[in-house]
Amino acid sequence: MPLALHGVLRLQQQVGTVMVAVNRNLAAYEAMGVDVWLDSVPDFAGPLAGMLTGLERCETPWLLAVPCDAPSFPENPAERLARAVAENDADIAMAATREQGKVRLQPEFCLLRAMLMEDLMAALQAGEREIERWSERHRRVIVEFDDAGAFFDANTPEELHRLQQRQLHAG
Repeated sequence: MPLALHGVLRLQQQVGTVMVAVNRNLAAYEAMGVDVWLDSVPDFAGPLAGMLTGLERCETPWLLAVPCDAPSFPENPAERLARAVAENDADIAMAATREQGKVRLQPEFCLLRAMLMEDLMAALQAGEREIERWSERHRRVIVEFDDAGAFFDANTPEELHRLQQRQLHAG
């Protein structure tokens, strides 16, 4: 099963509509049965470009962003991040974990207000590519999750093998 499909299936239980923003392989993602949109920023501009594409298509006041290469993310990020923005009057709730006593942001896992679209577009046009740096300009709340391994992403065959081994031992 493609990594992205794991995420799609998990998200469908938490949100009204799932869409996938991509920068290539459009047909492969369309086969998953969800809306798929090509990044509106060219040249593989990274996760912020995908977030912008999501915000441009978002029909609700909030967008939950989750990367396609981390299929074991916690089962309740939408609920936890939404509670945090409500309790803190924030514009962005970002996941984090604690590793070796230090907070480690998981910036690709975030809930952001749809009204941030124009600011994000301007930041990308100015060359910004770092989620953390862009998000610091807004009212942001950090939400700690217990299982750092749940945010593990697989970008190489070796990382995919490690992820598969982790899932075998967990299940």
